[in-house]
Amino acid sequence: MAKIRITKEFSFEGAHALKGYDGKCSHIHGHSYRLAVTVMGEPIKEENSPKKGMVIDFTDLKKIVSEKIIEKLDHALILVKGAELTEEITRFYGNTVTVDFQPTSEMLTIHFAKILKEALPKSVTLVSVRLWETEKNYAEWREEDNQ
Repeated sequence: MAKIRITKEFSFEGAHALKGYDGKCSHIHGHSYRLAVTVMGEPIKEENSPKKGMVIDFTDLKKIVSEKIIEKLDHALILVKGAELTEEITRFYGNTVTVDFQPTSEMLTIHFAKILKEALPKSVTLVSVRLWETEKNYAEWREEDNQ
């Protein structure tokens, strides 16, 4: 049977600041992020399976991405660990997520790919992760580029 790709899109609101950056993005600012996750596999063949003909149920893919990424980052402020005032900001404003890298679109996209590769069922392969920071700007991770 042939392999096929499926894609599910998500959106979330988030803010970040780029420590040491030499432009406006060094200040805390927000984005309406859009995330597209593409996976590939063979459609399920088992006659008695309720998922027959599917690579992965879109509902299952949504659950994985929502639990591992969206629920953690929606309406969060994303900062690199060790950024000044992180504890104070978290204490006063709540939802702050710290990461071990500069939270650029590029690095967030790589981070999401790592998370999803571990969380997806073995029957599907992560093909790409695309993260729009704005309507016209996105970063894309592709499995074929990282083998």
